[in-house]
Amino acid sequence: MGRSRGGLTSKIHLTVNAVGRFCRLIVGAGNESDYKQASALTKNYQPLAVLADKGYDADWLLKELQQAGVSQIVIPPKKNRKQQRIHDKELYKGRNVVERAINKLKHYRRIATRYDKTARNFYSFICLAAAIINLK
Repeated sequence: MGRSRGGLTSKIHLTVNAVGRFCRLIVGAGNESDYKQASALTKNYQPLAVLADKGYDADWLLKELQQAGVSQIVIPPKKNRKQQRIHDKELYKGRNVVERAINKLKHYRRIATRYDKTARNFYSFICLAAAIINLK
């Protein structure tokens, strides 16, 4: 868990398939940038397409995904990027599947309010909630 002015914080990084089933879950420190966990999310994982938000816009990640054989990478560029890339805006609309999966996790009050003081306990409950959601 990361420490910030608000206290202990954490971020949930996850991958879902096209229908919103959880594939991989990682809990990172809240004061850490999103793309630092991207390598762990994509290691030994070969999806057909990767849709991510601007927080995952990094040149090394794009190269890593291309080397892994991902056919479609849809990550919009940050505004402060020197060379702006184009991305498929229609395909990016499908990223709402990820947002809906996160919202399903947040229906569990323990995850939404992050009562757990240790990352291990928080991660354990996220995995339990994700398993329950996947079974529905």
